[in-house]
Amino acid sequence: MTTRLPFAHYLEHLVSESELFAAALAGVPADRPVPTCPDWTAMDLAHHLTQVQSFWTAVVNGPLLTKGQVHQVHEPARASTLGHQIDDLRAASAALVAALAATPPSTPAYTWSSEQTVGFTYRRQALEALVHRLDAELTAGVRTPMDPQLCTDGVDEALRVMFGGCPPWGRITPTDGPPVRLTATDTGVSWLVGPARFTGTDPDGKFHDEPDIHVAAEDSGGFAPASITATAEDLLCWLWSRPTVAPVEQAGEEDALSPITQILEQPIT
Repeated sequence: MTTRLPFAHYLEHLVSESELFAAALAGVPADRPVPTCPDWTAMDLAHHLTQVQSFWTAVVNGPLLTKGQVHQVHEPARASTLGHQIDDLRAASAALVAALAATPPSTPAYTWSSEQTVGFTYRRQALEALVHRLDAELTAGVRTPMDPQLCTDGVDEALRVMFGGCPPWGRITPTDGPPVRLTATDTGVSWLVGPARFTGTDPDGKFHDEPDIHVAAEDSGGFAPASITATAEDLLCWLWSRPTVAPVEQAGEEDALSPITQILEQPIT
């Protein structure tokens, strides 16, 4: 199963979601708190997305390949006003779109994931803009619908990369326990998620041994004693600890649900 979108579609979403972000914050007081990002203001949020998009532009334009190289990327200065910060954001977004459009997705480049190509950045930055667009809208007191197909892909990324991803020094081992089926009710895509353990010694010498999840490559359609269902938008928001439009329904055996929800309800950092 793949939820991946054509790379051109990621670029279209990056453009539209970044502009929706900018439009939502236009006219908002710079010091207004962001309800979904504790301790952040509207200015902090706008500067964050500017910083993120500027960073990945530098990575793609290099292309930069190592942590040593990316540590040399300079953070853009914070603007004097929120209006000027939004101008900087629009410039950063345009530069990132231009860099991606000029670079084949298969080009090797640094990422913090196991997928070390520019294609990772196409996907990740479209989804980064999507989630932060919601943050910006909620800061402004509005909310507009999110694209179901992009949200479905965002759920897949959250499950397989943010929660179930594994660094090269680690290992994820499925453990005994029943699976839980997550289903996006509007797009019909489902994922079979089971318990696992993550083990490994990180580059700083710290040993890790902790509960994790394992996501099946395909949902075979077999029996699962528990389920988590919602629209793709609500599943994505739930996984990213954002408010949902409607409740996410959890049903079935608590012994199956508990090990999975204990992982999936942790904030993504």
